[in-house]
Amino acid sequence: MDKYRVKPGAKVRLSKWDPDDQSEFKGDKEQGRAKVAKINDDLEALQDLLYGEHKHKVLVVLQAMDTAGKDGVIRSVFDGVNPQGVRVAAFKAPSSVELDHDYLWRVHQQAPGKGEMVIFNRSHYEDVLVVRVHNLAPKEVWSRRYEHINAFEKLLADEGTTILKFFLHIDKDEQAARLQARLDDPEKHWKFAVGDLAERKLWDQYTDAYNDAIEQTSTPWAPWYIVPANRKWYRDLVISTVLVKTLKDLKMKFPENKDDLSKVVIE
Repeated sequence: MDKYRVKPGAKVRLSKWDPDDQSEFKGDKEQGRAKVAKINDDLEALQDLLYGEHKHKVLVVLQAMDTAGKDGVIRSVFDGVNPQGVRVAAFKAPSSVELDHDYLWRVHQQAPGKGEMVIFNRSHYEDVLVVRVHNLAPKEVWSRRYEHINAFEKLLADEGTTILKFFLHIDKDEQAARLQARLDDPEKHWKFAVGDLAERKLWDQYTDAYNDAIEQTSTPWAPWYIVPANRKWYRDLVISTVLVKTLKDLKMKFPENKDDLSKVVIE
């Protein structure tokens, strides 16, 4: 899945990335879902190993336009993993206390500890996305945050955190279809917010903001992946595959028991 990884320094234009792409898998939807389920078994075992070894830390960042499926990824990709070692942190509008601190203050508190995997459902990138699009801070403020973010993520990486950042890439027509589906189904009305329509009108502004954010912050220690997300099953397949390969590359091992168990008898 390296074709979706953004190389450091590469120019990013989301219009050049196909949200319908499924070229890394030759099967159909049902075969893709079956593959995700199989990979999930591997992820469950690897996450147990991560927790048991208690050495590495893993941070997964999910960013996307509305309806692209951040919650769906969490449900599907991480289905069955042990909740004891996995945590989701969702970043909403900052509280008054959080606003009294630097914008990374609340984020650093949610970073993973040893043996832990943390999923950011939205993240510190909101401070170069929403803040920029809605003019919540002047350009001279948000533009210097790319450097802050790179330094922050380098700190985490240097201290043993493996960072994977996924942008779930859908097109505007797919977003319209998903919003309409929520509106048509009374059981999905709770997912629909009128404010989403106002945000939709800012599609081009958000695209520009994502172009710059991904371009400025895809680094060797914290790479961005632009994941085709018009097909939910393929989105999940790409993320699952990248995550499992990354965990396998850590070469983790269960720790040895400090006691001599050879003569232990359970009566």
